[in-house]
Amino acid sequence: MSRRFIAGSAATVTGLALVLAVPVGAATAAPTSAEYTVVAEDGISVAAAKAAITAAGGTVIASNDGVGTFTVSTGAADFAAKAAASPALIGASNNDRAIGRAPKRDLVEQESLLAPATTSDARSSGRGPALDPLDDKLWGLDMVRSDDARRVEPGDRGVTVGILDTGLDASNPDLGANFSQQLSRNFAPDIPEVDGPCEVESCLDPVGTDDYGHGTHVAGSVGAAADGNGISGVAPNVTLVELKGGQDSGYFFLRSVVNALTYAGDAGLDVVNMSFYIDPWAFNCLNNPADSAAEQAEQRATVTAVRRALTYAHNRGVTLVGALGNNHEDLGAPRPDTSSPNYPGGTERPRVIDNATCWDLPVEGPFVIGVSAVGPSGRKADYSNWGTEQISVAAPGGFTLDGFGTPTFNTAGNRILSAYPLKLLQAQGRVDADGNVVAGFENVVFKDCTEAGACGYYAYAQGTSMAAPHAAGVAALIVSKFGTADRRRGGLTLAPNLVEQHLYRTAAERACPTPALISYAQEGRPAEYDALCTGTTNFNSIWGYGIVDAYSAVTTPLKPWVRP
Repeated sequence: MSRRFIAGSAATVTGLALVLAVPVGAATAAPTSAEYTVVAEDGISVAAAKAAITAAGGTVIASNDGVGTFTVSTGAADFAAKAAASPALIGASNNDRAIGRAPKRDLVEQESLLAPATTSDARSSGRGPALDPLDDKLWGLDMVRSDDARRVEPGDRGVTVGILDTGLDASNPDLGANFSQQLSRNFAPDIPEVDGPCEVESCLDPVGTDDYGHGTHVAGSVGAAADGNGISGVAPNVTLVELKGGQDSGYFFLRSVVNALTYAGDAGLDVVNMSFYIDPWAFNCLNNPADSAAEQAEQRATVTAVRRALTYAHNRGVTLVGALGNNHEDLGAPRPDTSSPNYPGGTERPRVIDNATCWDLPVEGPFVIGVSAVGPSGRKADYSNWGTEQISVAAPGGFTLDGFGTPTFNTAGNRILSAYPLKLLQAQGRVDADGNVVAGFENVVFKDCTEAGACGYYAYAQGTSMAAPHAAGVAALIVSKFGTADRRRGGLTLAPNLVEQHLYRTAAERACPTPALISYAQEGRPAEYDALCTGTTNFNSIWGYGIVDAYSAVTTPLKPWVRP
């Protein structure tokens, strides 16, 4: 955990396990000039930074003065090089990369896409009928004892959780019941070259929509309402706030992420969930010799800007939760990266990753609670990243191959069920034009309607993206239970340091197994997936401080913050 002090450039969703739909709508012309996010050096005034940008051939069209970032338009081909050479600027990240129409999917997503649609849902939580109709499939809620916790503290409406993701489909009744239209913002306008044709003329999708589906799934795990319909989330009474920082294609760019984080601080949000990494680099490095001078400058700018934004949000009361990633590796000893840059297509190349000067962002940034993923047995999911330097806690994220040798092995029920947009399920051919689940998909897609006829749709996914929102939900319950009135903005507030330490203190500890090397050979994985558990029962490289525990979190007295 000692290296958790920095973060990154354009970012990437980790963990969606479902097919993605192609956006539809009116085409929009490509920009005639390039657009960049420029990051000022430390200690440089806004005026001096703007002057340096002008001297490099750029025009400032927007700025985030709180963290020293600027949106710049330019027709100069050498702008990025000149910006990097300026003593007032760190570097520039291109906002207008033409990457083609391929949506982002990692190996974990592809595995779930290839799974048979008719896979039996053998997994059941075993809970009674008193909760929402589909809650019997939510083994993750049982694992974190959310059903017990809500009898003590179901969450307070004055506690706000920002879903920094690809959007949030508020037409789902479970999400709409807790959704704040007023607080929600879209920081990621559609980029036609990246996302396809814009759905609306302005290319700025209205809040309450999600054209990728990832954010909707995340939001359901955090705070779907316990209302007798669909599913319920870990914290079913808190307020959900959409912070759209991801493109419709699943990419996350520096400008959108930084602006969303600073807004979260200014708006007084209590918790922000970040289930993504920053594109185009799986690791942002300060001076990797495999990268060009311009690429090195871009990554240095990313590291600085995200570090500032995370610190800005933390200092204004935001508890930050991040997915640890799906590359099945020890983040303290990363393997060579062969996936970066992930756009434009065909530019990826092998890069040796220096652990001292490269970061997986934002999870390795300052103040971020890093979450690994486990399956129904509590075993580390084969895909989940791990390692003592970055991990904080573990949480249910799904593991399709859990339960080897039992009837539940390789079943959809080993994943995480949550909300998913109807239009994407229809585009995937899983739901028909009349809104009915297509035959053959009944075990992986579910529909539930209110008495008034409003229907919600739910699908399975797996990844650390699904684990992080379980931890974010528990963090929201901690604020709900122990927070005090926020005189500035209303609602409740609790210092992030207190939330973080209480989350760790109340997690269910897991000792390293014997032998300590966790192998997935029986599941058919090569030795590359092996994970060595190091550390103590109190804290180790696989489960961190333990699996988050909602009931313990709301029934254990809060202690004063102790500086680590």
